[in-house]
Amino acid sequence: MFSLLLFIIYLSFISLGLPDAVLGAAWPIIHEEFGVPISFSGSIYMLISCCTILSSLKSESLRLRFGTGKITAFSVLLTAVAIFGFSISPSLSVMLFFAIPYGLGAGSVDAALNHYVAVHYSGRSMNWLHCMWGIGAALGPYILGFVLQRGESWRSGYLVLSMIQATLTIVLFLSLGLWGKEEKKEKTEEKKTPMSFRQILSITGAKECLVSFFLYCAIEQTLGLWSGSFMVYSLKIEAKLAASFVALFYFGITFGRFLAGILAAQWQDEALILGGCGILFLGLVLLFCSMVPSQEVKLFGMELRQILVICALLLSGLGCAPIYPAIIHSTPRNFGAENTSALIGKQMAAAYIGSMSFPPFFGVLAKIFGTGLFPFFSTVLFFGMLFMYRNLLYKTRGKRGKIER
Repeated sequence: MFSLLLFIIYLSFISLGLPDAVLGAAWPIIHEEFGVPISFSGSIYMLISCCTILSSLKSESLRLRFGTGKITAFSVLLTAVAIFGFSISPSLSVMLFFAIPYGLGAGSVDAALNHYVAVHYSGRSMNWLHCMWGIGAALGPYILGFVLQRGESWRSGYLVLSMIQATLTIVLFLSLGLWGKEEKKEKTEEKKTPMSFRQILSITGAKECLVSFFLYCAIEQTLGLWSGSFMVYSLKIEAKLAASFVALFYFGITFGRFLAGILAAQWQDEALILGGCGILFLGLVLLFCSMVPSQEVKLFGMELRQILVICALLLSGLGCAPIYPAIIHSTPRNFGAENTSALIGKQMAAAYIGSMSFPPFFGVLAKIFGTGLFPFFSTVLFFGMLFMYRNLLYKTRGKRGKIER
C-alpha cells in the first residue's frame, strides 16, 4: 500500500507539471483569438503566482486541519476545474478568473506533497518526485501540439488536460484511506498549531534556508526564460536553433533529477547540493566562454559558440537538478520534523517569489544594458545562493541528524 501511495504521489506531480508550460505554448494562438497584446500573458502568470504564494503560505494550517490526502485531492480538483475553465474562456477576463483556482490548487498540492515526501520517504524518492514534474511539464506542450496537428483548437488541448486532472482527482479521493496511518502518526509528533512567520524566522538557519531557496529559484527561472533571448540577441544564433537549445536546459534538469535519485542512496543531501552547485558553476563558465567571438571556428559542422552554449545549458540543467529537491528533503534533518511543514510551506512561497520577481527584473536590466548581461546576472545570483547555503550549513552543523524512514 505504501508503494501504491508513492505511485499516486508521482502521478500527482506529473499532473502538476502538465499544464505549466502549455499556456506559453498556446499563448501565440490565444492572444490573437482574444484580441489582446502578446505581453498580456504576464498578467495571467502574475495572478497564478500570487495565488500560489498565498496557498503555500497557508499550507501548514490547512494540512494540520484536513490532512495531506484531502488537501491533495481537493487541490487537484481545483486545478481540473480551472483548466476546464481555460478551455471554455471566451475572453482574457474569464481566463484571469480561472487563474485564481489554478494558482491556489497548484500551491497547495506542491507544498503538501513536498512535505509528505520529505518526512516519509528517502532522498531518492524526493528527486524522482521532481523528475516527475519535469516529465509532466514536457508532456503538456506535446499534448497541445498533438491536438493542434489534428486540426483541433487550443481549447481542445486544455480540455484533454482537464480530463486527465479529473481522472486523477477521482483516483486521489478513492485513495484517501492510504494516507490515514501516516497522517495519524504525524499528528502525534507535530505541533498542533501552525507556526507564525516570526516563529519560523527565529529558528536557527531558517532565514538562510529561505533566501537560498529564493535565489536558487531565481537562477533556474532566469536561465530558463532568458537563455533563448541571450542566444538570439547576444550570440546571434537563429531563433529556431535557440529554442531547441533551451530545451536542453530542461532536459538536463529532468535527467539530472533521475540521476540524483540514484546517487541519493549513497550521497547525503548536502553532497548532492554542493555537487550540483559545482556543475552549475561550470555551466555558467561555459556561458561566459560562448560570448567570445568564434564564428570562424567550427566543430562537427557547428560554430564553437553554439557547442559552448549547448554544453553550458545542459550542464546548468544538470547542476540545478538536485538543488531544489535536496534542500526540501534536508529540511527535517536540519530543522526537525516538527518544524518541517511550516518551513516547507514558506520555502514554496520563497520559490514562487524568486521565480516571479527576478526574470522581469532582468528584463528591465536587459532593456538598459542588453542581453549580454545574462551570464553576469546569473553568476551573481549563483554566488549569492552559495554564500547563503554555506551559512545555512554552518548554523545547522551541530543539529543535523538522520531521519529514519
